[in-house]
Amino acid sequence: MLNTYHFQKGTEMNNAREVISIQVGQAGCQIGNAAWELFCLEHGIQPDGLMPSDKSVGSEDDSYNTFFSETGSGKHVPRVVFVDLEPSVIDEIRTGTYRQLFHPEQLISGKEDAANNYARGHYTIGKEMIDLVMDRIRKLTDACTGLQGFMIYHSIGGGTGSGFGSLLLERLAVDYGKKTKLECNIYPAPRISTAIVEPYNSILTTHCSLEHSDVAFLLDNEAVFDLCSKKLDIQRPTYTNINRLVAQIISSITASLRFDGALNVDLTEFQTNLVPYPRIHFPLINFAPVISAEKAYHESLTVAELTEACFNPANQMVKCDPSHGKYMSCCMMYRGDVVPKDVNSAIATIKSKRNIQFVDWCPTGFKVGINHQPPQVVPGGDLAKVQRALCMISNTTAIGEAWARLDHKFDLMYSKRAFVHWYVGEGMEEGEFSEAREDLAALEKDYQEVGADTVDDDEDEDEQEEY
Repeated sequence: MLNTYHFQKGTEMNNAREVISIQVGQAGCQIGNAAWELFCLEHGIQPDGLMPSDKSVGSEDDSYNTFFSETGSGKHVPRVVFVDLEPSVIDEIRTGTYRQLFHPEQLISGKEDAANNYARGHYTIGKEMIDLVMDRIRKLTDACTGLQGFMIYHSIGGGTGSGFGSLLLERLAVDYGKKTKLECNIYPAPRISTAIVEPYNSILTTHCSLEHSDVAFLLDNEAVFDLCSKKLDIQRPTYTNINRLVAQIISSITASLRFDGALNVDLTEFQTNLVPYPRIHFPLINFAPVISAEKAYHESLTVAELTEACFNPANQMVKCDPSHGKYMSCCMMYRGDVVPKDVNSAIATIKSKRNIQFVDWCPTGFKVGINHQPPQVVPGGDLAKVQRALCMISNTTAIGEAWARLDHKFDLMYSKRAFVHWYVGEGMEEGEFSEAREDLAALEKDYQEVGADTVDDDEDEDEQEEY
């Protein structure tokens, strides 16, 4: 009996499922900074990487090793690489509160930025740095016993995030083809724009992402900005406010990898359950509760209310209208004091509502994860400390709207060949623009076809009635 116990324990230790995070460009690094701050709070790791000795960590509670590696001196080092083609953002990390947490070799910055130009990030400046970055990633992967995959955080509208981000995805696909690659993409906001050429950069990046990444979570600054101003009553949200909210979402997505729970969701499970066809891998994220401390005091926030809130467009991370589309799959990740009975009745209520439509070829549609670790909040932050939270990741045909919006902006500029010379001057061929645009047109069509009914309307209604 004793031997089998040791054997099982041994295999359990060898089955560590590490995840390596890669933060690219200004947006990626700043979100990464907020996310690691939150991870440390959740695991009781101090800014210098040490865990207070009074926290006796038994073998049953070392699942945080998926994201942190432990050194001989008991220091916990994040499995992460920060990359930016210019130094200012990473210098902030080098001098910030968490400077002792990260390995200095994992903070990689260049001398000049990509100037919002995909081609600079991908061909000229990016090419000089990619080997160094791949070398650092290789070091991290060698230290893993059972690497599960990569999480890449970047914006798709900027220069480094788009150009260098897609170059990195291409190289990861070559070197680690079988590993899961999840992206967290900051998608251009419909009305606020940080660069005129965002549509170009985004469509060139997405063209690469369609081929080389497995799941890409989209977040747009405007949707998160609205959440901060409307739900948290922040008059003028800063990037710090926005990033802390995004960090909560990332924490909820990864909680099941970092803590043991009743129903856990693994990186590959996201892929299996959310992506019906390889190209349709851009799920929409909803999060609840987004609530300030004053309001939380007066609300009960039951499982049913949270579930209902996650189907409300006001809690979405990308501006699009789900009532115009159909759901293909929903992954509901609850955390805190949540029991399956409540979850089942909440989902049954949602299914009974006629306004939430699933495609007719996917009758079940829901995957549930429950994690008993309640959400943490950053001290002095905007969010209230709550007992339970829900992050819903859903694959809906409505996200096709977001791509259509972007394609339209691309067409307006490209029809006049505006700004194209900057890209060609950096060694990119003009043909790449039209190739990427055709790929995106195909993606829009894919979404339309997936949402189209496979049976006649009358039959379809009968079939839904049965469920």
